[in-house]
Amino acid sequence: MSRKRNIFEEVGEGSERTAVPAGGVIDGARKDAKRAIRLWLSALGVLVVLIVVVGGMTRLTDSGLSITEWQPISGALPPIGVDAWEAEFEKYRQIPEYQLQNEGMTLAEFRTIYWWEWGHRQLGRITGLVWAVGFLFFLATRRIPAGWTGRLLLPGVLGGVQGVIGWWMVSSGLAGDVLDVASYRLAVHLGLAFVILGIIA
Repeated sequence: MSRKRNIFEEVGEGSERTAVPAGGVIDGARKDAKRAIRLWLSALGVLVVLIVVVGGMTRLTDSGLSITEWQPISGALPPIGVDAWEAEFEKYRQIPEYQLQNEGMTLAEFRTIYWWEWGHRQLGRITGLVWAVGFLFFLATRRIPAGWTGRLLLPGVLGGVQGVIGWWMVSSGLAGDVLDVASYRLAVHLGLAFVILGIIA
């Protein structure tokens, strides 16, 4: 005669269950890899937020046009020595923002706005480096879970595009009689930052 089962009793309860095999070394490694990837993405997210904040301060302090050239590699080093600072300042003197708005600015004042823009660009370089090192490491060690490669590659690709858009934005304020970058280019630059942040999250 069959035993009456309580409605809250799990099906199969009270009878012998089939043993579920424990996860092996590979399963454990996958869990560890996912955890490491999530930490890496979190670090990238923090860096992107920091870039947006510093970018906002760069905009508020009218510092965005202080660096008049796009030098993704050599620009990582700031001017060293008085002559180098004077050379950078002379380039700034050639653009409308100085001639129409900041004429008479001292070298010390120029350094202040230069550091904001340099810091903004430097954070972009650091973020790109953190992405590249992490992605290549996970790829080389085959720790990227199936289906994740494209998602992890995309932030890096968009980050490179963001650098180009950043210069496209800055270049709009270097000629003619304009005192700021084009608003629509600024919107594209900021909008892409939020897209990247959304992908990382």
